[in-house]
Amino acid sequence: MLKEIKFSEIKENLTKTLCEDWALVTAGSEESFNTMTVSWGSFGELWGEDTATVYIRPQRYTEEFLNQNDYFTICFFPNEMKQQIHSICGSKSGRDTDKPAQAGITPIFSEKAPYFEQARIILVCRKTAKGCFTPDQFADEQIISKWYPANDFHNIYYATIEKTLITG
Repeated sequence: MLKEIKFSEIKENLTKTLCEDWALVTAGSEESFNTMTVSWGSFGELWGEDTATVYIRPQRYTEEFLNQNDYFTICFFPNEMKQQIHSICGSKSGRDTDKPAQAGITPIFSEKAPYFEQARIILVCRKTAKGCFTPDQFADEQIISKWYPANDFHNIYYATIEKTLITG
């Protein structure tokens, strides 16, 4: 059973959870959507709102859905599901794979963006801005050679967290 809480009521360090356990970012509609793993992101306050920021490479299929839709979700799962979910959603493309079916997760469409029945924390996010890293922005040029050898710099999606749902 999901319960709505204020984002500020989450007790765990979501940045640490995102980095160590990863999450799924999902955008689209019941007719067509995609999900992907994400471990780079941040949470905080921006423009007077609770905010999530995620970083998505331009070649990712999910990026098309992020561009076409005003909302996306960030879902955190029980730790025991990490391997089953991320081995599929972090390595296969939704262009030619039904990732949720293969990962054994069930999409739900009762919010403004899809989320998954098995998620323990769901953030319903409304896009507020989009940016992009460019080579001239990096003060530490080693980041480019280490993380961007193909020059596929991440797009940055800023979003207001409009709803926080937890299992409980």
